[in-house]
Amino acid sequence: MPEVSMTVNGRTVRGTVEGRTLLVEYLREHLHLTGTHVGCDTTQCGACVVHVDGLAVKSCTMLALECEGAAVTTIEGLAPHGAPFHPMQAAFREHHALQCGYCTSGMVMMAVDIARRLGEPDEATIREELKGNICRCTGYHNIVKAIAAGAKAMAAERE
Repeated sequence: MPEVSMTVNGRTVRGTVEGRTLLVEYLREHLHLTGTHVGCDTTQCGACVVHVDGLAVKSCTMLALECEGAAVTTIEGLAPHGAPFHPMQAAFREHHALQCGYCTSGMVMMAVDIARRLGEPDEATIREELKGNICRCTGYHNIVKAIAAGAKAMAAERE
């Protein structure tokens, strides 16, 4: 079986995997990072979003071997060292942007990507950008508010 080496949440990890091992499977089953969820296995729900080399990807359709040498960030590694939450996680909490929580990690990871790429997007842009993430509980209103607030907090940190 092939070996894979990557940096996950700032830590170098190596492992032997079958060629067909998905990134989400590697994270959850090999590294025990279970914050990344599996919802659909078809890239439709977004519960599995992580960052690979700084970009949001759906880990349920990406092979672990594709991440050879890459830097992967999961929800567990999002908060700055020593901080309880990343500004986007804090915004989700403050704006009650979750209900059952199943989609939350993927939503937060996507939200951080949106804020990094677009700065402080308006409501329509946030809704458009979230088309690849499904929440079956909330109706999205508080999620959109949280993303706007989190993006603003992230912009303030950059200044």
